[in-house]
Amino acid sequence: MTSPTPVSPSSSDAPVKAKGIPTDVYLRTVKSYVLRAGRTTIGQAKAYELYGPANLLNYQAAPLDTAAAFGRVAPVIFEIGFGMGEASAHIAKVRPQDNFLCCEVHEAGVGALLKRIGEQDLHNIRILRHDAVEVIDHMLPEGSLDGVHIFFPDPWHKTKHNKRRLIQTALVRKLALRLKPGGYLHCATDWQPYAEQMLDVISAEPLLRNTASAEQQGYAPQPDYRPLTKFENRGLKLGHGVWDLVFKRV
Repeated sequence: MTSPTPVSPSSSDAPVKAKGIPTDVYLRTVKSYVLRAGRTTIGQAKAYELYGPANLLNYQAAPLDTAAAFGRVAPVIFEIGFGMGEASAHIAKVRPQDNFLCCEVHEAGVGALLKRIGEQDLHNIRILRHDAVEVIDHMLPEGSLDGVHIFFPDPWHKTKHNKRRLIQTALVRKLALRLKPGGYLHCATDWQPYAEQMLDVISAEPLLRNTASAEQQGYAPQPDYRPLTKFENRGLKLGHGVWDLVFKRV
């Protein structure tokens, strides 16, 4: 994976133009995201150079050897769409016994997580900058994962765009098959209609069991490892709700 060319910085927060991805790479199916011509900061670009070689993995149409990728055998948690990596870095730090395979398509977000990896001296994160569905289909064999994290995916508010939502029956089935027995799927959203759809779709998967009690109406308490991000805190102050769903593979 090619790292952005570093720019001589006067400030690590100064923006640099993102190199982007060819526009035809992800056009074969309906996607849950839109690739934007984003901008990376000089600090993020420098993080690609410094920490990319050790922490970025190349996409391959073959099963991933996680022991080789992480340099150890440990439980593997797969994260889809980590944004700017704030929660990912926090969870990796408080759970050093686990390996975190994190998937994101946006260059700035990958750079931000690489920067956090360097600043916090994290050794249990590997990043794939690629479409998560293709990674699932080709790199993750059935029964290979101990957990899956999907935090605050794009809710695609308009009804005509609901088909773009990530949590759909087919994807949940793929994830359930790749979980080991006892493995878990943890989703979180701050958009109630999406939370309700998530609950309906995931509950319909026979390989998964909801860990929430009937009194909790299907939604789990926020697990202690998932932090409140700045974005989430702003929403809570405005009175927005947050819904966590935690299901286990039977």
